[in-house]
This record gives sequence, C-alpha cells and structure tokens, in this order.
Amino acid sequence: MIDWKTLGFDAYRTRTVVVSHFKDGAWSPAQTTETFSFTLDPFAQVLHYAMSCFEGFKTFRQKDGRVAMFRPDQNAARMVRSAKYLGLPCPPEELFIQMSELCVKNNLEFLPPYGYGASMYIRPLLFAVHPQMQLVPYPEAIFAVMCAPVGSYYGAYLKSCAAVIPGDHDRAAPKGSGSYKLSSNYATTFVPYQIAHNQGYTELLYLNSSTREYVDEFGSSNFFGIRDNTYITPLSDSVLPSVTNKTLRQVAEDLGMKVEQRAVPFEELSSFEEAAGCGTAVVITPISHIDVKPKLEEPTITRSFRYGPDGSVGPVSTKLYKHITGIQFGEAEDTHGWCHYIDL
Repeated sequence: MIDWKTLGFDAYRTRTVVVSHFKDGAWSPAQTTETFSFTLDPFAQVLHYAMSCFEGFKTFRQKDGRVAMFRPDQNAARMVRSAKYLGLPCPPEELFIQMSELCVKNNLEFLPPYGYGASMYIRPLLFAVHPQMQLVPYPEAIFAVMCAPVGSYYGAYLKSCAAVIPGDHDRAAPKGSGSYKLSSNYATTFVPYQIAHNQGYTELLYLNSSTREYVDEFGSSNFFGIRDNTYITPLSDSVLPSVTNKTLRQVAEDLGMKVEQRAVPFEELSSFEEAAGCGTAVVITPISHIDVKPKLEEPTITRSFRYGPDGSVGPVSTKLYKHITGIQFGEAEDTHGWCHYIDL
C-alpha cells in the first residue's frame, strides 16, 4: 500500500515498462513488459560512450477525475533534438506519446489520487545498443518509457533552500552538449552535489564556463530571478531549454508580468528580490541564499546573495507555483491547452 502523503522523488518499481526497438530502419511495435531489466551486449555503445538521452514529465489525476499528461509534445520535441545531437534514431512524437499513454494506462494503480499534491513521473529513455568500438553512431537503439509515483523532489513543496556557486566546477563547455538532455551531462554533477549536500547546500548554481561572468543554470534545473514584477531567466547556448521554464514564462505573462530571457550577469544576482530554480521534478525551488566559493570543498565564502528577510518563499514564486500546479491538477483553466488527456 503506497502512502501518498510521504512520497519523495525516487525510482519506484511499478508494474510495466513500455519498449520499442529501432533496427533495420524502423521502430518495432510498442510492447509492455513486466521485466525490469535490459539484456545488452558488453560492447553496446551506451556502455562505452554514454550514447543515451532521456526526458521527464508528469501525469496528474485531476480534480474532476481525469488523467492528464502535462505538455508531453514539448518533451517529445526535445528528445528528437537530443537524439539528433547524438546521431541516434529519433522516436517521432506520435510514438513518444503513444508509449507514454500506454505506460500510464498499464500502471494506473501507481498514479497518485487527487488531493495529495503528488503525480506520476514519466521517464522516456533512448539509448544505443549496437555493439561496436568505433567512434561513430549506428542506427540501432532502444526507446523505453517507465514511470514512478512521486511527491516533492526535495521532500517538501515550495520550501526555500540554499545554493552555492562552485568556482572550481563547470556544468557545460562552451559550444558543448549543455543544452541537450543527455545522460552524460548529469553524471559529472554527482560528486559536486554530494560535496555541496554535505555542506548543507541543496543546489549548485553554475556560471558560464568560458568567462564566469554570467549565470548559466543549476545542476538540476533552470534559474530565474524576480525583480520589479519582471521574470528574468538566462538565455545561453549552454542552458537546457526547460519545458517548465517555458511554461512559467507564459504564466508570468498571463499574470501581467514582464518577461526577459537574456544573458544574466553574475553581479545581477545582488539585485533580485527572489531567485529560484525551475524544472519538471521541482516546478519551482525557491532559493534562500546563494554563496560563492572559490573551491567547493573548502570553507571560504567570498560573497553571499540573500533573498527574503528570513529565507521565506517570495510572493511571486508562490503565485507562479500555485498557478501552474492549479492547471496541472485541473483546479485552474487550461487556456493554452497544455494538458494532454488520456482516454481510459
């Protein structure tokens, strides 16, 4: 029996995974399997060269009982973009959504009921399986869709947390893969996150790697700041195009705010009334303060930016969060048609 009240954000064994195999120029029909494992050749490209990308979005049981996936078309398009970057065959949007719907339907008992603030996280995964050692892509891959019931990524909803800018760690190289949702991009953040968490920080905020003059993004999500009723978020070739950030920019406009997507100088951090991270898992993570450390592992802090007098969650972040989650849970009108409803 699942305790919907205490759900965190973690891998959870559901009933089925949905799988399709691209080989000989075509995707195989989607199949559901209760076997939670893959059998791979030891020389499979994914194991040697990290030829893998993924997506993440949520499905909600809404107030009226309907089941809605939130903006899956945007995630489908972003996976196509990532796949092309890696030279992998691209699952088309129709297949992406078909398999995602099938995953939800076959794991419906794991979809949290309305009223708990919880949802079902959908994780589409694409990876290369052809056995070879040459450094060239090969048109053979597995596309799998899995899911898990989730609550808050950090254990609480809309809770402010501390972040640190590590002077000796970079997230993405200039003209590199930072704007694509590749598995390898996240692997390099594990150790810095472990160090930061041990010091009491929840998030890592990275600056642009070439000059360290501009805000890039958090290790797990995009950055935005609030000032003078304006939503400000970085525009950079190294930043992942977040579906949540895109949604929040539209919501901000709907609420009468000005929106700026542009280069954000490091020094501008001192001028924001509120600062936060945004992404599928968290929606919004308000930031209480951001410390700057020349070396992450050492205690020296050269600067600190603080938001809110007591680290409380700012009013604009609260308003944005309630608006977007209101749409997701069917409590507010979906004027933009973001909810993709599943016929059960």
